[in-house]
Amino acid sequence: MTLPSQNPAARDADGLPFIRNLPLQPAWLATWQEEALEPDLPIIDPHHHFWDHEGGYFLDDLLADMASGHNVLATVFVQCAYAYRTEGPVSLRPVGETERVAAIALQAVQRGLKTNVAAGIVGHANLELGDEVDAVLQAHIDLGDGRFRGIRHITTWHVDFNASMLGRPPADLMQRASFRRGLARLAQFGLSFDAWLYHSQIGQLTDLARAVPQVPIVLNHVGAPLGVGPYVGQRDAVFAAWRAAMKDLADCPNVHIKLGGLAMAIMGFEFHKAARPPTSLQLAEAWAPYMHACIELFGVQRCMFESNFPVDKGMCSYGVLWNAFKRIAAGASSAEKAWLFRDSARAFYQLEIGAE
Repeated sequence: MTLPSQNPAARDADGLPFIRNLPLQPAWLATWQEEALEPDLPIIDPHHHFWDHEGGYFLDDLLADMASGHNVLATVFVQCAYAYRTEGPVSLRPVGETERVAAIALQAVQRGLKTNVAAGIVGHANLELGDEVDAVLQAHIDLGDGRFRGIRHITTWHVDFNASMLGRPPADLMQRASFRRGLARLAQFGLSFDAWLYHSQIGQLTDLARAVPQVPIVLNHVGAPLGVGPYVGQRDAVFAAWRAAMKDLADCPNVHIKLGGLAMAIMGFEFHKAARPPTSLQLAEAWAPYMHACIELFGVQRCMFESNFPVDKGMCSYGVLWNAFKRIAAGASSAEKAWLFRDSARAFYQLEIGAE
């Protein structure tokens, strides 16, 4: 896969401004560390990646981040075009990712780790294959060593910019009959759908969720309230539009929300430009309005905190990130925290993870 230039002013193949992930700054991150708050609180991290670009992020990198004192029982790997096959039918090439991640998960088991790494695996299948996607789904399941749980088919599109390393999808992808037929096939395999799109597209997801109520859907990264391109300096207006769209989406009982991803460049927060990394208190103050709104609209049983590492690592460390989430959830009861940090992810991804 050819990635866009690392030049911040780079443009994609269509001439659109390309907004790249924030670069990792290990030395900068090391200048601010925190002890883990509520270190015994059980956590399932339902969204992280492995990949071999931008310096790479592999098992040892994830374990080093998780060594920050939080009680991470398990993780869910989410599709990012890692280790796709380079030969054979194009439709089956994404199963190489599932195969590789299942092997990494086995390595973690063999090392006797406390954390069940990649207890769930979310891969990719081209849902525009419609009914013919069945062969791809079965291949993922066969190679997933009992860990394969769902599909992510990225639909992020905006007329003014491109922020996806994996290619720019069609603007009407979620509305296409072929895509909807493919999505509906997930239910036949007991699989879920990870939705990744921008706040300006939430209405399309609401329509999609109503069309396929039998498929469990989780919206990544709080629905991406954008802070770049035409949205620079429009945070209040974006929040109002985002919340109104999320309110409609919340009426779809098959939709869950991942609480995280706000450290991505496209969200417009600029903590990465400061001399010192942000504290968990700073992050909590900035992000609480979005996450509290999601919890209010969807309820704790449909919300799950996520790390989105290593993407969010461009702005904050793993330990500080989870401290921020714990600050955001400070007013919740013990039962509510259990749902937000462990049980919602465990139920959605059908993970057999204990309480401790």
